[in-house]
Amino acid sequence: MLKIIKISILLLFLVAGVSCTESDSTETLQQEPVKKLDSKYPGKKVYRHSMDGTPTTLDPVRAAVIYSNFVVLNIFDTLYSYKYLARPYELKPNLATSMPDVSEDGLTYTINIKKGVFFHDDVSFENGVGRELVAQDVIYSIQRHFDKQFQSQGAWLFAGRIVGLDDWKKNGSDYSQEIEGLQAIDSHTIQIKLIEPYPQLIYTLAMGFTAVVPREAVEHYGVEFGSKPVGSGPFILDSFNQEKAVLFANPKFRKESLDLAYEGYNEEKHGFTGVKALDGLAPPYIDVMEIHFVMETSSRWNSFTKGDEIQYTTVPKEKASTVIQSKKPLTLYPEIVEKYHHTFMVESGFVYSGFDMSNPAFGITGDPVQDEKNKALRCAIRKSFNWDQRNRAFYFNLGTVFPGAITPSVMEFDPDFDKESITVDIEGAKKLLADAGWTPESLPVLEYHSTGGTLYRMFYEQFRGFLKKIGYPVNKIKFKPYPSFGAFNKALKNGQTPYFSLAWGLDYPDAENTLQLFYGPNHAPGSNNFNYMNPEFDKKFEEAKIMQPSPERTKLYNELNQILVEDCVAVSGLARNRIYLWHKDTIMFPDREILGGFFAKYVDVKN
Repeated sequence: MLKIIKISILLLFLVAGVSCTESDSTETLQQEPVKKLDSKYPGKKVYRHSMDGTPTTLDPVRAAVIYSNFVVLNIFDTLYSYKYLARPYELKPNLATSMPDVSEDGLTYTINIKKGVFFHDDVSFENGVGRELVAQDVIYSIQRHFDKQFQSQGAWLFAGRIVGLDDWKKNGSDYSQEIEGLQAIDSHTIQIKLIEPYPQLIYTLAMGFTAVVPREAVEHYGVEFGSKPVGSGPFILDSFNQEKAVLFANPKFRKESLDLAYEGYNEEKHGFTGVKALDGLAPPYIDVMEIHFVMETSSRWNSFTKGDEIQYTTVPKEKASTVIQSKKPLTLYPEIVEKYHHTFMVESGFVYSGFDMSNPAFGITGDPVQDEKNKALRCAIRKSFNWDQRNRAFYFNLGTVFPGAITPSVMEFDPDFDKESITVDIEGAKKLLADAGWTPESLPVLEYHSTGGTLYRMFYEQFRGFLKKIGYPVNKIKFKPYPSFGAFNKALKNGQTPYFSLAWGLDYPDAENTLQLFYGPNHAPGSNNFNYMNPEFDKKFEEAKIMQPSPERTKLYNELNQILVEDCVAVSGLARNRIYLWHKDTIMFPDREILGGFFAKYVDVKN
């Protein structure tokens, strides 16, 4: 058996360099008042986090959005997680006692689980007392993805990978039947047998999708489990609605002292945060965490600058000129630096738009002539898209624009790859349309689907302006907003979005995680919202996905990326550079990216 000691993945941690523009405009910040004692939680340490969206559910099998994942990772436990401060990111054991033992052929993983880990106390358990977490709970939590009653959005992680799991689903998802590839060797040891090598398996065991749940609670609450979750994580849910989630520290959480050296502490990078004072102390350090879901940027900013409300935020676009002093190098105004802690981070993901390839107006119809005509239409739309304008107007001109689906945050990214596909070409777009026989009269109605709100409406209006330049009739370009991301996501999964605007955050730092968004078997309701079905792409993807990192695999990844670009499946893409701000009475180093909510258990606040 090979013992995996450490997995370290290169992830870009650079600030995007762009032309320098300085603003003389400053805005007087509200005077921060002395923090008052919180009458709602007398004598308690309270941390108030903010997010720009709302969870759709807190059930791990459907925690497909970053907002759900953040909360899930603090209520539940996963077998593995990421070191708090290490960059490049490094996986570490969480519920597992160590990294897995892996057989020579890469097909069998044996994982030992910590003893003495208990689920939260809950009425679903005998006498209301949470029992010990055991190996069978891990097995059950993976099985749920293949039980149709739970409407999993994470089954794509394991579909076609674990011996007997797909057959178990076909045979009715009978929990009394054993699965050869998912076995509890003893009460605290699991063994996973794969059909073929799956290098990303350990990453999946650090994701919210694979958080460990107790069967008793799932069966007791039924469909309400998504709003009444029971886990073994550092926090217990007290209340949850569309505006706020309130979590209390779990008094039974295992006592594991923070080892800052192990977690990747660097005095130069992290000294300003105050986290050094927590070395050797067992988390969680706060008593209460409120997570506020505030989509309206001005409301979030006002709450943050009041001083006695939310303690963390990202900088909204409309406040950029009052915060950013220089873009090259990226620096903030002295008054901001004096009042708040800050850090910059390029996201491990991207924003993009795309087509539902199963929609006959834009996608594949089965008629070769029409399919070529539709391809010309998609490519013309992509040629009209001006990424430089999008970057300047909405991302402080700090975003990194790139072609295709391999993002700047992974090792396989090629900065010289096919830049033509992200270059605006109005005349080229017009020629494509004319050569394919498209006329203003024959062009189909294009519905632009996205979450509702002022910002998304502005995205749409700019997009409509791009299309107008290539002769697309403005009365044929329609805005289709949704009242919430949950409603939008449901439409995506039901194949009701012919053209959509979306963002994807990487689940793990490997280009496979974005390329799988186009893999045929992952079609909706899976992660392939494009419903893209290309036998050539699927064959190459299946070859690449079982390979360990290597030049050969990188070559295949780039070939896959080229297929996507040539088929004009997506209008892509841009990786955002976020500016994080937090109050100086808050001790933490936040990370919205691959770490998700893992950092929250290490947050402390000064009395």
